[in-house]
Amino acid sequence: MENYDYLFEMQETEPTEGAELAPFDKDEYKARKQAEREGVYGMIDETIARMQGDGYLFQGYLDVQARFDRYSVSNAILITAQEPEAVGPFKTFDDWKAERVSIKRGETAIAILEPGKEYLKDDGSPAMSYNVKKVFDLSQTNSQVRPTPHIVRDERLLLKSLISHAPCQMQVSNNMSERMNAVYSPDEKTIYVRQGMDAPDIFRALASELAHAHMDKGDEYRRSENVNTATCVAYILCKRYGVSVDVFSFDRLPEQYSKMEPQEFRKELSKIRDIAGEISRDMNRVLEAQDRSKKERSDEAR
Repeated sequence: MENYDYLFEMQETEPTEGAELAPFDKDEYKARKQAEREGVYGMIDETIARMQGDGYLFQGYLDVQARFDRYSVSNAILITAQEPEAVGPFKTFDDWKAERVSIKRGETAIAILEPGKEYLKDDGSPAMSYNVKKVFDLSQTNSQVRPTPHIVRDERLLLKSLISHAPCQMQVSNNMSERMNAVYSPDEKTIYVRQGMDAPDIFRALASELAHAHMDKGDEYRRSENVNTATCVAYILCKRYGVSVDVFSFDRLPEQYSKMEPQEFRKELSKIRDIAGEISRDMNRVLEAQDRSKKERSDEAR
């Protein structure tokens, strides 16, 4: 296994007063940065390969993506590989230092990727370069600030946010099997929900079926080919909004995932992230409006 330790050297020793600085070697600097990038890309590839055969690692990745919804798949993979229990925020050594926060002894920087400069490929198409950025999680510092606590939402409000901007109709059904809590019908563009369930069961079922509705682009949608994707989306949404995930199990990954080529599996991860992101954005429109209304009422009462 390739050794990535060189990626995490925090900083070079500062020269003593009067010492001569070594002349800047542009070629050496470029070579070092290129080696850093190649090491990080290698870490991504290695972690993807491990995730395809390790359900616990895959679940850990989904947990990271749930907590850090704005992070790319690549950076979620890198965090999973280096600091899977990270709580955020992530800041550079200098940024923490500027806030008078020190890094705990023995902690290692987390390497992530940040956008660099745009450039043109040989075929003339635009592309983005990426640079390695070394950061530390709040949990790696001596900061007295604690992670932002998870907001416990009213169950009714959570369900309202989940269905308010859905791309399909929803209908309660009293004819569904007890083994099926909800199902999306591509032909009718409707999610049928079994009546009489409690809020967590409704949320989990709707999250999965909404994922199907978002994936249905109108060209003979095949539900069976997307069940695993929908399950992962539902898991992320439940983790993100504080709904129990006890019913989910990733002890054994679907055979579909283990047989994918690495690039195909990475596309699947992007698909999961993007659909969960679309549903989250719709939900947050309702939740943020509720928060604003609550704050306005509170201000008026003062």
